[in-house]
Amino acid sequence: MDFYMKCRCLDSAVTMFDSMSSRDSVSWNIIVHGHLNLGALEKGLCWFNEARVSGFEPNNSTLVLVIRSCRRLESYCEGKQVHGYIIRSGFWDIISVQNSLLSMYVDSDMESAQRLFDEMCERDVITWSAMIGGFVQSEETSSGLQLFRKMVLNVGIEPDGLTMVSVLKACANSRDLRMGRVVHGLVICRGLDCDLFVGNSLIDMYSKCEEDTGSAFKIFNEIPQKNNVSWNSMLSGYVLNEKYLEALSLVYSMGMEAIEVDEITLVNILQISKFIVLPMHCKSVHCVILRQAYESNELVLNSLVDAYAKCYLVEVAWKLFNGMKRRDVVSWSTMIAGFAHCGMPDEAISVFRDMKQAEENPHTVTIINLLLACSVSAELSKSRWAHGIAIRGGLAREVAVGTAIVNMYSKCGDIEASRKAFDLISKKNIVSWSAMVAAYGMNGLANEALALVDEMKVHGLKPNSVTTLSVLSACSHGGLIQEGLSFFESMVQDYGIEPELEHYSCIVDMLSRAGKLDTAMDLIDKMPENFKASASAWGAILSGCRIHHHGNRELGWKAARQILELEPLNSAGYLLASTMYGADGSWVEAAKMRLLAKRRGVKVIGGYSLVHVNNKSCKFVAGTGTGTGTQIQAREIDIVVNQLHGCMKINERNDHLN
Repeated sequence: MDFYMKCRCLDSAVTMFDSMSSRDSVSWNIIVHGHLNLGALEKGLCWFNEARVSGFEPNNSTLVLVIRSCRRLESYCEGKQVHGYIIRSGFWDIISVQNSLLSMYVDSDMESAQRLFDEMCERDVITWSAMIGGFVQSEETSSGLQLFRKMVLNVGIEPDGLTMVSVLKACANSRDLRMGRVVHGLVICRGLDCDLFVGNSLIDMYSKCEEDTGSAFKIFNEIPQKNNVSWNSMLSGYVLNEKYLEALSLVYSMGMEAIEVDEITLVNILQISKFIVLPMHCKSVHCVILRQAYESNELVLNSLVDAYAKCYLVEVAWKLFNGMKRRDVVSWSTMIAGFAHCGMPDEAISVFRDMKQAEENPHTVTIINLLLACSVSAELSKSRWAHGIAIRGGLAREVAVGTAIVNMYSKCGDIEASRKAFDLISKKNIVSWSAMVAAYGMNGLANEALALVDEMKVHGLKPNSVTTLSVLSACSHGGLIQEGLSFFESMVQDYGIEPELEHYSCIVDMLSRAGKLDTAMDLIDKMPENFKASASAWGAILSGCRIHHHGNRELGWKAARQILELEPLNSAGYLLASTMYGADGSWVEAAKMRLLAKRRGVKVIGGYSLVHVNNKSCKFVAGTGTGTGTQIQAREIDIVVNQLHGCMKINERNDHLN
C-alpha cells in the first residue's frame, strides 16, 4: 500500500487497503497521509474521520497534514474539531502540531491564535514567525513589530528568512523606515542578505518608506540571481515614487536581459505609458497581452483601458471597453475617468448612466470621476445632479468626495456652493483645505484665500506646498503683491516649506502682472542652482512685456527665445510673442512669429470664454462668430455686450464733461 502511494497510484492503494483483513494504525496513517500528501484533501479528511471511528492512533506528520488541509480548504469549523480531538488524544504537547494549529488560526481568528500562542509552553522560530505573519496579514502592523522585538530578546530564538519577510512587510505597510533599517542591519548580521525572498522584501520596504528608491536599487543590484519578483518589485517601486524615466530604463534592461514579463510587469509598463503619455508603448503592451492570453485578466484590461484614455486614444479605450466580456465597477469608473480626462464630459456622464442601468453600484472612486466630468463641463445643472447622487449614496460627507464637490463647484464659478460643500465635510484634511483655498483663488477672492489659511491654522493644520502654491496663485490673480511676497517669505520661516520651482514661477507671474519686470528677472537670476526657470515663468515675463510693452521689447524677445527653446511645440509662446510685437506696432515681427509657428507645424488652439445661460454653458471660441450655444443665445449675448459697451461710452463721456 505504501509502495502504491509513493508511486501516486491512489486507486491501487485503496484497493489494497480494502482487501486487508486486519488494519492497524500504520495502515490508516498510510491511507490518510497518502491522500493528503497527494492533494486529495477532501477525500483524505473523510478517511481521517473514518479512521478516528476505528480508533486508530495517528502519527505526528499525519496530524500536521490534517490541520494543513483544513487550513487550505478553509474548513475552520472542522479544524476546531480536530483541535479538540488533539487535546483529548494527548497530542497537545507536540510543538509541530501546535504550530500547525497556530498557522490555521492566524488565517481566520487572530484572537484565538493569540490565546493559543499564550498557552504554548515551548515556542520555536516557526511559532514566532507564524504569529508575526498573522498580525501583518491582519494589518495589525504595530502588534507584529512589538512581537518581533520580544522575539529578538528571547535567548536561543534567532529569526529566519520567513520572519524577516513578515517584519519587512510590516515596516513597508507602516512606512517605518527607521525600523526597516534596523531589520536590514539584523538581516546582514544573521547572514540572510543572500536570501532572495528577503532581498525582494527589502526592495519593497525601501520603495514604500520615504521614497528611498536609491537604497532599493542598491539592494536590487546586489541580488546575484534575480527572479521576476525582484524586477517587478523594483519596477513597482519606481512607479510608486513617480520615477517614470528610471522605470522606463529598467523596462529596457528587462528586455536586454530577456526577462519574461507577467501581468504585474505589464500593469507597471502601462502606468509608465500613462504618465509619460507614450501611446505606442500602450499598443506594444496590448500586443503582448493578446500573445500571452491575458485578455481575461481584469486588472490588466482595466489598466490598458486607463492607459489608452490617458494617452488621448479614448476611441481605442472605448472600443476595448465595449469588447470586455465582464465589466466590474473598476472598468466603469476607469472609462468615466478616461472621457473626463479627454475633455468629453457628456460621454463620461452617459457611461455613468449606462452603469446604473447595468445595475452596477458605484463606489467612491466612481463618484469622484463623475464629479470630475461635471467640473470639466462646468454646467451647474449637471454638477447639482452629480452632487445629489453623491448625497443619495451617502458619500458626500466623505473627505475625498467632499473635496471633489468643492473643486467641481469652483470650476462652475459657484463659490458659495463650494463653501457649503466644504463646511459639510465631517473630517477635513490638508487636501480639502487646499482645495477650498484654490477655489477662492480661482474665483478671484484672494483675501478670502488668505483668511482661510489663518482659519486652517486655528484648526491645527499647517499648509503644505500645494496650499501655499494655491495662496500665491490667488495673490497673483488678485493683485495682492505685498501680501503674496510676505506669504512667500513666511513659507520657510513659519511653515518650514522649501520653495519649489512652481512657487518661484508663481511669484514671477505675480510680479510680471504688476509690471515689476526687473524684480521678476532678479528673482529668476537668484533662484537656487538646481532650479532652472520653467516655460511658465518665462511665459509670465513675456505676458508682462506684452501688457507693459514700453521699454521692455528686448526683455520680451529674450523671454520668447527661452519659451521657444523649452517648449517649441506649444502655441502659447508664439501667440504671446506675436501679440507683444503687435502691441508695439512691430507688425513684421508679429507676422514672422506666426509664420514660424506654422512652419514648425504647431497647432494653435483658440482661447474661449464660458458663459452660463439658463444653467447651460455656452462656449465662445476666439476667431469665430458664435459659440456652442444656439444662434438665438449668441445673438442675445451679443446684444447685451453691445448695450454694455454703449453704457461704458456714455459713462466715459460724462466723466469727460465732469
